[in-house]
Amino acid sequence: MVLSEKIARLIESLLDENDGTLEIGRNELATRMGCVPSQINYVITSRFTPQKGYIVESRRGGGGFVRITKVKFDRNSYLMHFFNAVGDSIDHATAEVFALQLAANMIVTPNEAKIIIASISDAALEDLPRAVRNTVRASIFKAIILKLI
Repeated sequence: MVLSEKIARLIESLLDENDGTLEIGRNELATRMGCVPSQINYVITSRFTPQKGYIVESRRGGGGFVRITKVKFDRNSYLMHFFNAVGDSIDHATAEVFALQLAANMIVTPNEAKIIIASISDAALEDLPRAVRNTVRASIFKAIILKLI
C-alpha cells in the first residue's frame, strides 16, 4: 500500500474514532507515519477536500495543528452542497469524483453513479464544441441533483 493511502486511512480511522472531528499536529502525524510533514499536507489537500465532504482548518508554526471535520448533512443538504459545488462549469474528472462521492455516501447506487458519469462524459457531449462542454455538463449534473432532492 502506498504511503499516502496509509496516511489517508489513518486519518479516516481517527475521524471515525473521534465522531468526525480530528485535531492533530502535522509533525506528530508525520512522526507517527515515518514521513515528512509535507506528505501529510499533500494527503490532506488532495483527499480531504470540501468536494469530498470535509472542512480543513490549519495553523502553521510551533503550535500548529490541522483540524479536519467530516461534514454531516442530511440527504437534501448534502445534495444542495453538491449542487452549489458544481457551479456553472465542471470538468469531467471533477464531475466523476462528485458522482462517485454520491455513491460512496449512499445517495445513489453504484450503478446510478455509472449512469451519471456516462451522461456527463466527454463521449456523451462529443457533438458539442469543447468550449461549452463543461457548462453543459454542469447543467446536466445539476438537473440530476435537483431530481434527487
